[in-house]
Amino acid sequence: MVKMEVVSGTIFKMEASIKAKLLAARAVSKEEAVTVQDANFDMQELNWLSYVAGGLFADVKKTPDRRYYVTVSK
Repeated sequence: MVKMEVVSGTIFKMEASIKAKLLAARAVSKEEAVTVQDANFDMQELNWLSYVAGGLFADVKKTPDRRYYVTVSK
């Protein structure tokens, strides 16, 4: 049985990795959103991307044309 702490840690790690790559690609708005190729996501990040991106309160957002960006707090 998988413990909740392990699952939560994995989600946190993947979200942090995805955010870091989007920030490195300067994808911080809908206009500056990048493709998965431009963000250079690895296979594990791609597997988690749909889970991490797109929720109403998610920091990682997906555009209708399948580009991604991260919201940054000011």
